[in-house]
Amino acid sequence: MPSTSPSPTPTPAPAYLAQRCMIVPPYLLRRLAADADPQVADVAQRTLAHDGTVRERRVVLAERSQRRPRAADGAGLVPPDLRERARALDTGRRPQVTVTLPAAPHREIHDAGHGTRLPGILVRAEGDDAVSDVSVNEAYDGLGATWRLLWEAYERDSLDGKGLSLVATVHFDRDYDNAFWDGAQMVFGDGDGVYFDSFTSSLDVIGHELAHGLTQYTAGLTYVAQSGALNESVSDVFGSMVKQLSLGQSATEADWLIGEGLFTERVKGVALRSMKAPGTAYDDPVLGRDPQPATMDDYVDLPHDGDNDNGGVHTNSGIPNHAFYLAATTIGGPTWQGAGRVWFDALTSKGVPKDCDFATFAARTIAAATKRFGAKSAQATAVRAAWEQVKVTPARPDR
Repeated sequence: MPSTSPSPTPTPAPAYLAQRCMIVPPYLLRRLAADADPQVADVAQRTLAHDGTVRERRVVLAERSQRRPRAADGAGLVPPDLRERARALDTGRRPQVTVTLPAAPHREIHDAGHGTRLPGILVRAEGDDAVSDVSVNEAYDGLGATWRLLWEAYERDSLDGKGLSLVATVHFDRDYDNAFWDGAQMVFGDGDGVYFDSFTSSLDVIGHELAHGLTQYTAGLTYVAQSGALNESVSDVFGSMVKQLSLGQSATEADWLIGEGLFTERVKGVALRSMKAPGTAYDDPVLGRDPQPATMDDYVDLPHDGDNDNGGVHTNSGIPNHAFYLAATTIGGPTWQGAGRVWFDALTSKGVPKDCDFATFAARTIAAATKRFGAKSAQATAVRAAWEQVKVTPARPDR
């Protein structure tokens, strides 16, 4: 059962640690916050409090990226006051980059000891033997599996392409119901033990959160509305591929679930999301029903604020997720060689607008597939058909 011990007062995060992208959507945590079990409700409320304090600063950090909005007047999705604050905000210190030749991962796993100070005590460094703490070993292996995908499939040395150290903290807070990338490192909670198990137990969750770092160092997609949903979707794409590569699965053999194994047996559901069938991952009396749409017919237009998950970034990501699943399974074979190659090329290509919408990203994936495989290739045909099936009309080339 969850601990009833009081949690230490959270330590304010430095400005450069503000890019928190969480795996569990806020609408699920609000469901738990209303649960009749006071212990579960307290855990969910504390998790929401940690998550909510950095939402605005996440948008500010995104504005620091070298990518500029598509709009000619520079308006984009971010309000003028936040853009001004982004320009004025002290950048603080930056995570150090370690370059290794030949390329190899550099991992550091820390233990927060159920506190909130980051990164905590170093408990396993690169090359160290496994320890007795399962969470430490799972985090170490998950970071390595993500590095392996980037290097073996795309010859990219870590998230930034320059050998960035992969740092993680386990046992964050007490019974914390989330995992997140904060702009510099990974952070894992242990879960409440009632609805959520440990967040290091799901390999695709680790890959998902680290992929937010990949997006941070490439397209820098603004975490609002459709660009935010694409940010979430890209993380699901790479999280799923991390698991597929680790298990040696082809696109047709994969389960296409994100967060499979996170729920306890109490929950009526199999995962947080399904890329194969958005909207079917769970249907639970407490957590509600998976709200993800599979096509634009059911797109959810929400206000662009924290109370509405920045315009439904965890909800509408189901649409590009499904497009990727359709493309990958149509192409077949190892996903990272087919649709994954196309999505990686599109994400890392020059000129991706930070406020990129679905139509613009669709056009970029088609262009990427055409450039790499040919206009009449099976890959390009599959990508075009996938976007058509989810009812996204690619933007014109001049957009």
